[in-house]
Amino acid sequence: MAQSTIVLVHGAFAESASWQGVITRLQAAGHPTIAAGNPLRSLAGDAASVRSVLASVEGPVVLVGHSYGGAVASGAVQGNPAVRALVFVAAFAPAEGESIAELSGRYPGSTLGETIQPVPLADGSTDLYIRQDLFHQQFAADLPAEQAAVAAVTQRPLRDARSTRR
Repeated sequence: MAQSTIVLVHGAFAESASWQGVITRLQAAGHPTIAAGNPLRSLAGDAASVRSVLASVEGPVVLVGHSYGGAVASGAVQGNPAVRALVFVAAFAPAEGESIAELSGRYPGSTLGETIQPVPLADGSTDLYIRQDLFHQQFAADLPAEQAAVAAVTQRPLRDARSTRR
């Protein structure tokens, strides 16, 4: 049986390089690995993008989603028999018709909402960023401050929460 390719899907406010530590370990263990670029524009569109990546892989796949990437992976896996396992890493798995914002709001204690900085776009939509001054404590508390500062600057925005409905 062919070895599975590990396909990693990052979440909101992150980028593919956020998997760097995982990629290094997987490759050292001999696992073929792809860190899929997640567009972060809409849940349906993001799932379609990852679905395209999956279609390019020959052989079995283990699909891994982190945070919002879990919701994307859930949609991308639909109808793909090559995906042998779906792994959620601190990830969202919304039910049909449920948005990430609804799912997140269901559980008390989240402080993400108060750290979001909306940026209106010319087309009338809004991109959401985590405020750079709050990024380390909100999103990257387990990273050294210097690395978190770079991640704050390179974070990728999520299109407004209305686009995250499954």
